[in-house]
Amino acid sequence: MPLLHAYLSDVRTLLTGGSAGVLQLMYPPLGAAVAAQSDFFGDPFGRVYRSVPQIWATVLAPDGPERARRIRDLHRGIQGSDGAGRPYHALDPETFWWAHATFTWEVFEAIRLFFRGGLGALDRDRLYAETIRWYELYGVSSRPVPATYREFTAKFDGICSHTLEMTPAARRTLDMALAGEWRPPLVRRNFRDPLTRGAGRLVVIGSLPAGLRARFAIRWTRWDERRFRLLCASFRHGFRIVPPPVHRRALGFGLRSVGVLTRRERFVPPR
Repeated sequence: MPLLHAYLSDVRTLLTGGSAGVLQLMYPPLGAAVAAQSDFFGDPFGRVYRSVPQIWATVLAPDGPERARRIRDLHRGIQGSDGAGRPYHALDPETFWWAHATFTWEVFEAIRLFFRGGLGALDRDRLYAETIRWYELYGVSSRPVPATYREFTAKFDGICSHTLEMTPAARRTLDMALAGEWRPPLVRRNFRDPLTRGAGRLVVIGSLPAGLRARFAIRWTRWDERRFRLLCASFRHGFRIVPPPVHRRALGFGLRSVGVLTRRERFVPPR
C-alpha cells in the first residue's frame, strides 16, 4: 500500500483527525459505545491518543496485519444499548466500517486541504483501493465497503445527511472544540495560548463537512471560513520548506512515544 503508507507517514494527515473523531461519535452505535467508557466525558481526547498510534501502525509497522487483528479482537466484547434502547455491537460490520470510513475520509480530506496539488483521478482511485485493503486487514466482513471512491463518497455523504446524530459524546467533544480546548495531534496536554486554541477550533470545526455543520447548526462564520482557508494555505505552502524525511521521522517518533505513554490506559473490554 505505497500511497497510503506515504500519506499516513505525513503529519498533515493527522490534522483532520479531530473532525474524524467527531464524525465517529455522531454515529449512534459508536457514540454510545465510547460514552460507556467511564473516563470519556472527563477526557474525550484521551481515546484519540490511545487509538491513533495503534491504527496507524496497522499500515506503518512491519507487523501491521497482526496489530489489526488485535484491534479487532479488542472490540469483541463491546456491546450494549444506546439511550434510545437501540442495541449495538462494535463488530457489527456497518459500525466497524464507519469507524474505518472516517479514517479514509480523514486522509482524503487532509490531502484536499493541506497538500499542494491534491490527487489526480488515477491516484485517487489507487489510494481508495489501498484503504479497502487496509480495512481487510481487520478480518471483518467487507459487505459494507463501497467498491469505488465515487460510491464511497455517496455512501459517506448519505450517512452524514441521514444517519448521524448529535449524541452526548459528540456534543461533549464539539463543545470542547468550540471552546478552544482541542489538543493538537500527539500533544496530550491542552495548550493555553489563544493562537493555538483558536487554530485548533478552526481545524476541528472547519474540516467537518459543510452540510453537517449546517444540519446541526454548528457555529461557523464567514470570518471563521476566511481564517480557516488561510490556515490551510499556510500548511500547504509551509511544508514546502520542511524536508519530507524530517516531518516523517518526527511523526514516527511521536506515534511511538504516545503509544508508549498510553499503553496502560488502553481500553480492555470486560470479560
